[in-house]
Amino acid sequence: MTRFRSLKHRNFQLFIVGQLVSLIGTWMQTTAQLWLVYDLTHSAALLGIFGFANQIPMLVLASVGGFVGDRYSRHRGVIATQTISMVLAFVLAGLTLSHHIHEWSLIVITFLVGIVNAFDVPIRQAFFVEMVGKEDLPNAIALNSSIFNGARVVGPAIAGFAIAWIGEGWCFFLNGVSFLAVIIALLAMHIQKLERKPGTESPLQNLLQGFRFAMSDRPTRSALLLLSMLSLLGLQYSVFMPIFANDILHRGARGLGFLMSAAGVGAVLGALQFAARTSYKGLAKWIAAMSVICAVGLMAFSQSHIFWISTAVLFVVGFAATSQMAATNTTVQNRVPDELRGRVMAVYATMFMGVQPIGALLAGGVAKRIGAPTTLAIFGALCLAGSLIFAAWVLMRMRSERGPAPIQAGLGR
Repeated sequence: MTRFRSLKHRNFQLFIVGQLVSLIGTWMQTTAQLWLVYDLTHSAALLGIFGFANQIPMLVLASVGGFVGDRYSRHRGVIATQTISMVLAFVLAGLTLSHHIHEWSLIVITFLVGIVNAFDVPIRQAFFVEMVGKEDLPNAIALNSSIFNGARVVGPAIAGFAIAWIGEGWCFFLNGVSFLAVIIALLAMHIQKLERKPGTESPLQNLLQGFRFAMSDRPTRSALLLLSMLSLLGLQYSVFMPIFANDILHRGARGLGFLMSAAGVGAVLGALQFAARTSYKGLAKWIAAMSVICAVGLMAFSQSHIFWISTAVLFVVGFAATSQMAATNTTVQNRVPDELRGRVMAVYATMFMGVQPIGALLAGGVAKRIGAPTTLAIFGALCLAGSLIFAAWVLMRMRSERGPAPIQAGLGR
C-alpha cells in the first residue's frame, strides 16, 4: 500500500516496532512527571519551569547534535542516546519508589533528559534517510509521526490509570524497560557504512552552515518560522493539562490521561492522512490551513468547562498540529542536501522544540498572574494572527513565482 511503502525496508520495520514500544513508555513518563510536579507543588509557575528545563537544552545544543550526526555514525549515535535515556528513566524510578523525589530533583532529571534529546532528535531525524532512502523519506516521516502520536494515545491513558493504582514511580520504571525494545531493534539493523569526509571549516562554521541554508531558502524559512510560533505559544497547552484536568474539568489523573490521549488520537489520524498523500504539491496551503484550525481549537479549549467538549477539541488540535509538523518536516527534508541534513535538522529541532522552553517559562509566569485559561486563549489568538499572516502574505508571494512546484520544492503552490 502507498500509505505504508516505507515499511518495505527491513531497517525501518525494526525501527518502527522498537519506537512504538519505547514511545509508549516515554509518554507514560511524561504524563506521570507532569502530574507529580503539580501534585507536589500545585504551581502553574513550576509547571512552566519544568517545561523550560526539559526543552532549553534543545535550544542550546541541537546544533551540536546535528554537527555530530553529520560527522559520525548516526546509527551509533541513536543507540547511545537511547541507552542514556534508559539509565535516566531507571534513576527517576528509583528516586520516586524510594520516596526521595521532590520537585527540584524532577527538574534536574528532566534537564538531563533534555540534553540527551538535543543530540537524539537531529541525529535520529537525519538517520531516516539511511534507513529508507530519499524516495520513501516523506512516507517514513509521516509514519514515524503516526507511531509517535499513536504512543501518545496509549501512553497517557495507561499512565492515568497507573498513577491512580500503583503510583508514578512504576510509570518511570516501565519507561526504562521500554527502551530495551528500541535498543535491540537498532542493534539488529544492517546499516551500510558511509564515508563522511571531514570538512575544512571550523566547528563553528559547520554549525552555522545549517542555519544559513535554512534561513536563505524561502520555503524552508517560511515553514519553520510558522512552526516556531506554534511551538512557542500553541503547544504550551500541554503544560497546563494538569490544571485543566484537575481544577477546571475536575477529572483528576484519569482525566489528564484521557485529555492527552484525545490529542494523540487526532495526531495519529493527522499523520496517517499525511502519509496517504501521493503528491506533495500544495503543502503551503495545507500548512496554513492546519495552523489556523489548530489556533482556533486552542482558543475553544481554553474556554471549555465541559469534559467531552474539551476532549473533542483536543482531538482537532492534535490532528491539525501534527499535520502541520509533518508537512513542515517534509518540506525541510526534501530541500536539504544530504551533507547538511544533520545540521539543518538541528535547525528544525531548535526552531520546533528549542523554543518550547521559552514558551513554557512564559506560559507559567503569565498563568500565575491571569490564570491558565486566559493565558491559553491569548496564545491561541497570537497563533491565529501568525497563521493568517502566513496564509495572506507568504502564499500570495509564492503564487506569483513562476514555474512548477515539484516535490523537491517542498512548499508547492
